Amino acid sequence: MIKNYLTLLKLRVVELLIVTTIPAMFLAAKGFPDLKIALATVIGGTLAAGSANAFNMAIESDRDRLMTRTASRPTAQQVISKKNSYIFATVVGIISLAIFQIFTNTLATLLTLFAIVFYVIGYTIILKPNTSQNIVWGGIAGCMPVLIGWAAIENKISLTTILFFLVVFFWTPPHFWALAIKHKSDYVAADFPMLPLVAKHKSVVFQLWFHSIGMSLVSLFLIFQAQLPTWCAVVTLILVVVWKKDLLNVSKELDTTMASKLFQSSIVFLSVYSLILVIGALQITNG
Repeated sequence: MIKNYLTLLKLRVVELLIVTTIPAMFLAAKGFPDLKIALATVIGGTLAAGSANAFNMAIESDRDRLMTRTASRPTAQQVISKKNSYIFATVVGIISLAIFQIFTNTLATLLTLFAIVFYVIGYTIILKPNTSQNIVWGGIAGCMPVLIGWAAIENKISLTTILFFLVVFFWTPPHFWALAIKHKSDYVAADFPMLPLVAKHKSVVFQLWFHSIGMSLVSLFLIFQAQLPTWCAVVTLILVVVWKKDLLNVSKELDTTMASKLFQSSIVFLSVYSLILVIGALQITNG
């Protein structure tokens, strides 16, 4: 039973959120952040994302049963009732907010609360089932860890963290649209209007490139804004080239194999880029 409740947290998805939280803290601290605050932010952020995911699973349990990818979830299988899922999600969310308030500051706590509420109500309930632009605006919730991590250290928001927020904002749609292409039959069965399912090929390709170019430009701008070493920009350019190569293949045909490669390259981009920011922040600190 414990394993089923842990499944509600979708910890594998949470990993990507933590990947952006950590460099935000390093950039804010201009080096190693305070260990106590950093640990509290990572733990609190994990629980906050887990709470939002548990709400999401409870709300979408009926649709999840229609999708091969999600049919085995404990809420879809009714191993855990909706009521118990809601109770669990609420308790985990409250614990998360308490951790942020006790160990960080009010700004980080309020940003975390916004992230949970926006993901549950804004994305899951309103946007996801009703518009093909669901992940464009719903993805804001997934960008929030950047602001939360920075606020936990600095107790304010800066241009640097806004740029990092925008990197994740532009990164999110191509990442999830690649997943939608890969699992097209699932989203059709569940009647989710994901863009690659409802828009013309030309429109999908245009929007993929629009967000990809935006991500590329902002990711480089962030490095110069944060005054990170030149090698950070060089490595970022290499990551962008790899991304564009896979995007070109998807642009020719919305093929599941090519979409899988784009999905994986998007994960590699965000993970390596985040590592670059951490190392760059440490390097400028140590002179």
